[in-house]
Amino acid sequence: MASSAPLTTHTQPQNFQDKSYGFALTSLTTLFFMWGFITCLNDILIPHLKGVFNLTYVQAMLVQFCFFGAYFLMSLPSGYIVKKVGYKKGIVTGLLIAAGGCVLFYPAAALHSYPVFLFALFVLASGITLLQVSANPYVSLLGPSKTASSRLTLTQAFNALGTTVAPIFGALLILDSASEAFLTPSQNAESVQLPYLLLAAMLILLAGIFAWLKLPNIMQEQEAEAEAEKSDAVQGSAWQYRHLTLGAVGIFMYVGAEVAIGSFLVSFLAQENIAGLKEHVAAHYITYYWGGAMVGRFIGAAVMQKVPAGKVLGFNSCMAIILVIVAMSTTGAVAMWSILLVGLFNSIMFPTIFSLALNGLGKHTAQGSGILCLAIVGGAIVPLIQGAFADAIGVQMSFFLPILCYIFIVYYGLSGSKPVLVKESS
Repeated sequence: MASSAPLTTHTQPQNFQDKSYGFALTSLTTLFFMWGFITCLNDILIPHLKGVFNLTYVQAMLVQFCFFGAYFLMSLPSGYIVKKVGYKKGIVTGLLIAAGGCVLFYPAAALHSYPVFLFALFVLASGITLLQVSANPYVSLLGPSKTASSRLTLTQAFNALGTTVAPIFGALLILDSASEAFLTPSQNAESVQLPYLLLAAMLILLAGIFAWLKLPNIMQEQEAEAEAEKSDAVQGSAWQYRHLTLGAVGIFMYVGAEVAIGSFLVSFLAQENIAGLKEHVAAHYITYYWGGAMVGRFIGAAVMQKVPAGKVLGFNSCMAIILVIVAMSTTGAVAMWSILLVGLFNSIMFPTIFSLALNGLGKHTAQGSGILCLAIVGGAIVPLIQGAFADAIGVQMSFFLPILCYIFIVYYGLSGSKPVLVKESS
């Protein structure tokens, strides 16, 4: 029978905290930018491929299902890889796998095959998964544990910069060209070839840069510290930490809500009772959603230096619930700007849940990161379910699903994130 006991927060020794990791953090921001950019392009791909292949909403949401489904299948293997080869080699490998996925978009478009597109997305996301498992805990460990939420939120702001720029890039290179009336479906499909080849080249370049960079080997220092402590708090498995398991549910809910809202934004803004925008025009407004997340992360990084991260998480979740309710119950500009403003309050949720869940895991941090990235599968499942509701009751009413997700995040921020170690009682 399991019993719960308060967990002593894991802190780095003084010499660990005193080190300057500014260069390493600066280098890592490029990774956060790139995977934010790539992930947000899915919001452009969904309406594009929906039109090219004449898909239902459920079929179109297979884009997110395959992309985020890779997190479910590849997160634990990625955690194992990082534990064996270290954070730096994990980053380089992840970049190369992601580049391979981008290259696969070329034959997918040439063959005019939706299944090949989905396979390319899976390979791409497998590389991004390895990047996430490597880079997120790496940032959390590059400094004092008490400022981990603020530090990860700051680097995630550059992730949001990528998601802010991506819709403009996608609208110009994909949707604008696809909006030409004289193009055939095959020609429309081929509009993704150049953008994804450019992304592949950029990822390969980054892999070369990170292979060359001299980054601190935090894995060795962390393991040496854990061996020195020999405490109960770092024995066993990451699964015995209640705040980690609840954090995994929180990541599932958050990513599911964020991705579902982003996936339906173009379709929502195209509704006649909302804004009646053409798809290639509506795509530009996605920038406001993700731009709000970027601004919110810079603000949140400063606020969480003074205010406990859990309270900030609870407040932001409540505001997101209110805004989605307004978007569901109104029309026109009020509904449009309400749903776009959700991005501002989404801002700190992922990095805050992630760092709160990893707090105190010690040598189990890599395993814990793999578990949390496993939960990113919420981005595959929640949008697919919302797609079924959108087909049945309409896009606007289908937004009730993200509200349910945010309700759990309120609980996690205010209560469930408190570090607790679950032990088996004799």
